[in-house]
Amino acid sequence: MIKGVNHQVVEVNDTACQYFEKILFFVKPEYACVSEGKIRERAGQIASRAAGVPPTKIRRSPLRQVLTLLGAALCGAILAAVVLSLR
Repeated sequence: MIKGVNHQVVEVNDTACQYFEKILFFVKPEYACVSEGKIRERAGQIASRAAGVPPTKIRRSPLRQVLTLLGAALCGAILAAVVLSLR
């Protein structure tokens, strides 16, 4: 909920995407004087890009994951050795 804000809002109901039911666009006050048709056209363009397939999470190779964990463990061991040697 937005309280105390007066904005021009464009609602797009036909998103052509299974993930989104509707999209709301809040128009910046400096563009409120632009024609409604132009604003709706631009909102439709942006909404159509949202209909694409969402990017999948990039998976690292198992070897890279193991090397990362070993590197972190090695750094921890070195830090622990330095702290213990200063006692």
